Order: sequence, then C-alpha cells, then structure tokens
Amino acid sequence: MEQDRNIRVLMAKPGLDGHERGARVLAYGLRDEGFEVIYTGLRQTPDQIAAAVIQEDVDVVGLSILSGAHLAMAGKVIEKLKGQRVKDVLVLVGGVIPEEDIPKLKEMGVAGVFTSGASIKEIAEFIRSHVS
Repeated sequence: MEQDRNIRVLMAKPGLDGHERGARVLAYGLRDEGFEVIYTGLRQTPDQIAAAVIQEDVDVVGLSILSGAHLAMAGKVIEKLKGQRVKDVLVLVGGVIPEEDIPKLKEMGVAGVFTSGASIKEIAEFIRSHVS
C-alpha cells in the first residue's frame, strides 16, 4: 500500500459538461484507496488539463465525460500531451461511453475506459497494475 502514496492522479472534467458528482466520488474514493488525487474542477480545456498534468507531475489523468464529447475531448487532451512530449502518463476515460467507442478511444491512446457501474476498487486495481 505504501507504493500507492506515490501514485498521483489528476481528475479532470473537460468541455462544457457540468455534472461532477461522479468525478468527485471517484476522486474521494481513489484518495481513500491511498492515491494522491488532484481534482481540476469543471469545464477544463485540453490545454488546461495538459498544463495541470505537467505542473502536478502526475502518473495518471482521468477524464470524466458525460456530454458525449468523449472522442473529441480525449483526442485533444492526448494530442496536447504528445505536443508537450508527455509520454509516461496513463490516460483513463470514464462516464457515459457507448460500447462501440471504446476501441476508438483505445486506438487514440486511452489506457482504460470505465463506464457507469465501474467500482472504485476496479479502477484502483487497474491503476496499480498499469503504473510502475
């Protein structure tokens, strides 16, 4: 469990989506699992998210998207991270994601996709198994 103290997770709500309950529950849940969590708040641009990833020196960025803009927003965030030469950050997407879009997100570079009903334990285990 001590190793988890070093895993830093940035939770972000990209775009105009104003529903943050799930992101907050996940942020608190991951904190309770032993991770260090930074929550950026609502309506973040891809530029703001990429800047926060660099500034906070995180291992994981979680994008909570309920607006249906998951493909566009995840793609833009990943593009911004690549533009800043950020390579070692695990990108996760959660929210209302149609099953057919999951392979597209993974092709873009999203490591994991968690739809409603995913447990905090499941997400924590995924992070632990993918962050060295």
